[in-house]
Amino acid sequence: MLRDGLSLVSAAETEVEVLAATQKIDVFSVPDPARDAERARMGLLGALAAEPSLFEPFHGTPSLRQVRRCLRKQLTWHHELERRARAAAGAAGAVAPDEDADAPPQQPVAFPALVVISPGRPETVLDAYRCEPAQPGVYHAVPGLVTRVVVLAELPRTRATLMLRLLGSGRVLREALADLAALPDDAWEKSIATPLLIHFRLGTEEPAIDEEDEVSAEIRAWVEEYERKLRAEARTEGRREGRSEGRREGHNEGRREGHNEGRREGHNEGRREGHNEGRREGHNEGRREGHNEGRREGHNEGRREGHNEGRS
Repeated sequence: MLRDGLSLVSAAETEVEVLAATQKIDVFSVPDPARDAERARMGLLGALAAEPSLFEPFHGTPSLRQVRRCLRKQLTWHHELERRARAAAGAAGAVAPDEDADAPPQQPVAFPALVVISPGRPETVLDAYRCEPAQPGVYHAVPGLVTRVVVLAELPRTRATLMLRLLGSGRVLREALADLAALPDDAWEKSIATPLLIHFRLGTEEPAIDEEDEVSAEIRAWVEEYERKLRAEARTEGRREGRSEGRREGHNEGRREGHNEGRREGHNEGRREGHNEGRREGHNEGRREGHNEGRREGHNEGRREGHNEGRS
């Protein structure tokens, strides 16, 4: 009835096969409940990843047609997740093999959110999907779409938005790079972003053009400043290590020299003290021996004189 009725005013067909071209999701994230505390420290990025989500970042402000392609990914992916859930239940013997392929699985599959990341404000998209501001720089579409639009140029310049602002360009990227450089060396943002920024710079052998040239120049400038900082820190650390090694070596050399000098001085002092002690002991011994010899000689002389006097 629908076909025949619509045929009066249009070209109407039935059982039209829908063939979807293969698409790839930029990033699909499923939160780990055991890491809720870590995710909470990640600011806005962690908040956006609190539910299964497709992340679709754009280099330029996306058009309505481009966002529709993302919505097609979202719907197709949810359909695939449900198919996998049915297949897993069937393998476990919970579902009959001939069950309707479009029937919902026994265990509901969460509909994934779509996060569109745009450098500028996509007015057409925001109007078409009745997006309302949820917080500065973040818009939510009508509830049924489960779609968020992040406008990088409107995000506040805080640490909570840093990882997302690093996806921007121009002023947004320059400020994000400056904020990244100001973080402590052990900041989690640095552990993620720095290796990628360095790789991006080293992997760019040919000069880019247009907007990419500006982005490349900003990242190259940041990497060069970062490398200068590393060299300065290495020099400072080398100086500290050199001073420490010098102190240790000087201490050891001083001990050796002091030991040698002490031995020499001790030897000389010992000779002098030994000489003096020897003179004193020799003097005393000489006096004792002289006294004894004098007594013996006096005794003998006295005996002789007494003998002679007795004879006379």
